[in-house]
Amino acid sequence: MGIKEKDLLTMEQLDREQIELILHTAKEMKSIIKRDIKKVPTLRGKSIVTLFYEPSTRTRTSFELAGKYMSADMVNINTTASSVVKGESLKDTGLTLQAMGLDIVIVRHSMAGAPAMLGSYLEARVINAGDGFHQHPTQALLDMLTIQEHLGGFEGLKVAIVGDVLHSRVVRSDLNGLITMGAKVTICGPATLIPPGLEEMGAKVTYNLEEAISDADVIVMLRIQLERQKAGFFPSLREYSQYYGLNKERLSLASKDCLVIHPGPINRGIEISGEVADSLNSCINEQVTNGVAVRMALLYLMLS
Repeated sequence: MGIKEKDLLTMEQLDREQIELILHTAKEMKSIIKRDIKKVPTLRGKSIVTLFYEPSTRTRTSFELAGKYMSADMVNINTTASSVVKGESLKDTGLTLQAMGLDIVIVRHSMAGAPAMLGSYLEARVINAGDGFHQHPTQALLDMLTIQEHLGGFEGLKVAIVGDVLHSRVVRSDLNGLITMGAKVTICGPATLIPPGLEEMGAKVTYNLEEAISDADVIVMLRIQLERQKAGFFPSLREYSQYYGLNKERLSLASKDCLVIHPGPINRGIEISGEVADSLNSCINEQVTNGVAVRMALLYLMLS
């Protein structure tokens, strides 16, 4: 059994059984990452392309390492130095790459739905590495692996997701996956950054941080997208931090062993204090390792 559909586009398409399979496989893959020689022949002869139309450090690098650790041939397309700058469409770029014999394309795009559109044109498999404000399924899976390793499961866990929900593709993916696995999710942020429809997805919504994180088992802090601050969603970064920043005092409201995770990069002193980011509750660096393991698992399940 693997991923039932050709492409991995959203967390909505994964049922409990498939999520459990991916997480179990990722745990096995972590043993490879810890070796001195990080190389297995699992995907030898397979060709994988990363096609990123937006900047990325963690996601793109972890996908590239995941493929290389399993001996796949990895190619990174820098769209700023490709025919994209000459006006080539996403469809034609994908068809050109497919004609070269690729097996899977990992795409990040600023437009929601772009990976799904590309997948409809290609015989090769497609993984969504983030599309607009829509979905980021591999981030959700690495978040879930981190939670499962520390807390053992998801059923009945209280999870608070805090921050710039409006512009986050992570929150929608996390919400889909966590609710599928039985967690209780509360969304929190300024009213201007909370879009409609989250309650219909199964979340509780509050604008009060203390209420959201009280007795929480997991706190997911979202990055304040500083490039959008000029749009006036809140008066100032100082005021945002005053009402929605996670510091040591506020963390004490959560459960004693509460996990703090963050998709990165973090804005220290704004959505999260340095003291919390570097505390024993923080799993931010561990998430990076789990990101490689989850992406190894997905490539294996989709290509082996």
